[in-house]
Amino acid sequence: MRSVTVRADDQTCLHVGVTGNGPDVVVLSGGPGCVHYLEQDDIAPRGMRAWYPEPRGVGRSAGGPHTLDQAVADLEAVRRAAGIDSWVVLGHSWGADLAVRYALDHPSRVRSVVGVAGHGLHKDRSWSQTYESLKHTQPKIDIDWNPTVHQALSESFLEWIHETDLLRRLADCRVPMTIVAAEHDIRPSWPLRQLAALVQRGVFVVAPDVPHDMWSTDPDVWVNVVTKACRNHG
Repeated sequence: MRSVTVRADDQTCLHVGVTGNGPDVVVLSGGPGCVHYLEQDDIAPRGMRAWYPEPRGVGRSAGGPHTLDQAVADLEAVRRAAGIDSWVVLGHSWGADLAVRYALDHPSRVRSVVGVAGHGLHKDRSWSQTYESLKHTQPKIDIDWNPTVHQALSESFLEWIHETDLLRRLADCRVPMTIVAAEHDIRPSWPLRQLAALVQRGVFVVAPDVPHDMWSTDPDVWVNVVTKACRNHG
């Protein structure tokens, strides 16, 4: 893994890891506000050049709390700095939701979206109750995060999912999307099934016998799942 620094449009310095060779894929970790826990050579998609931008205000990236608009603009800054015309966008957990937002805003720059174990574009009480009641059962993974970045992005996410034309934009989107659920994720999968059914070129896939953080608990499964999904449209 090599490290590069990209200047965002406002000159904020963003850390980006790069590894591998082949078609380009940008990898987005969850959170929001977490350090880039997927920035590891041994779990990178095989046969691709993978880019790992760390969110502004987190870890090795400068800056601070920001909105979804800024997060998308930062991804575009990385793409332009790398000289990439279009790439696959792979996201895990909240990163999967960010991947969808990026595809809606810049469809010509996204060859496909691969969303793994996402939250889904909703704020549903029954979903949250199920998640909270089972949270103590999931494997505990220690990940550094920035609470103020988390709060700002969470608030921006809520504003976005309440936008009047969001479902219309999703239904009109022609970017291929592979939506992956982890079979043993404590998060209910129905929002992911709905998302895959809503977009024109959506596919819903279940990764069997793995929890939410399969990148950590079952790295071989993670590599196989994301490599296959990325190559479908890479």
